[in-house]
Amino acid sequence: MTVRRLGLLLLLLLLLLPALAHAQNTPDEYLRLFDANGDGRVSEAEYVAHLSEGFQRLDRNRDGVLETDELPGGHGKPITLKQYQDNLRRQFHKLDRNHDGYLDARELTQPPQG
Repeated sequence: MTVRRLGLLLLLLLLLLPALAHAQNTPDEYLRLFDANGDGRVSEAEYVAHLSEGFQRLDRNRDGVLETDELPGGHGKPITLKQYQDNLRRQFHKLDRNHDGYLDARELTQPPQG
């Protein structure tokens, strides 16, 4: 794993922490945080939109780039919203183990495969 990919993964995990803290006890309750249209599954667009909220909270100057001073701990290389969302899309497809284009509660709460 390259240093860049490791950094993106770390950033993703740091941005996921608020969502995880608000999640209730069950995978179904966690799924509902992402499921904007209430159909019981999470599309790529819903996944990216929900997790992009963390990026937007950190982007204090609203320029679409998380600069080093905006990153948790003040460390790391700047990352654009597009780069972050591209990484989220890759993660979505790793989580979508049955390749149906959606995440169910089980897929959403399991760690992505290599």
